[in-house]
Amino acid sequence: MAVGRSAALKIDWASIGTSLGIRGQTATALQSFKKRNEDARRKVQMLSEQPQEIDFRQYRTQLKNQQVVDEIENHFKGFKPATYDVGRQLKAIEAFEVQAVKNAEETKGRVDLELKDLEKTLKNIEEARPFEDLTVDEVAAARPDIDERTSQLVSRGRWAVPGYKEKFGDLSLL
Repeated sequence: MAVGRSAALKIDWASIGTSLGIRGQTATALQSFKKRNEDARRKVQMLSEQPQEIDFRQYRTQLKNQQVVDEIENHFKGFKPATYDVGRQLKAIEAFEVQAVKNAEETKGRVDLELKDLEKTLKNIEEARPFEDLTVDEVAAARPDIDERTSQLVSRGRWAVPGYKEKFGDLSLL
């Protein structure tokens, strides 16, 4: 049990969500688990700080009615704490763990796909030729929407690109 306590104390709750990229339902479940963990730890700490033994001799010296002290002492000695079956809670924790692992694997899969896509993009950037060396046909092959937009503008009789004069000035005076 001490190993479990020391491991629980070492968890960095603030960074666990961000470092694993946890979002949505998993993040909410993790936050509620953290709250339950902190509440239980606080209760255990509070209860462990309370005195554990009762000095009945002191009560006998202070109280005149010895029968009350004897009765309370008998009840105290006969007290058996209720035992609880924690199997249900353990099953809930195991189910949460299974769901968390499943969500983590899904997140890992999405991150891996994103990394592959970013590596592909990086490779394209590294292998790209300078813009000045590209031909119109290469640009049109890479971005077919440019040709479509140009065809639309020409078909409507618009020969000027919107925003060109504002950005580069009017060269018609030359």
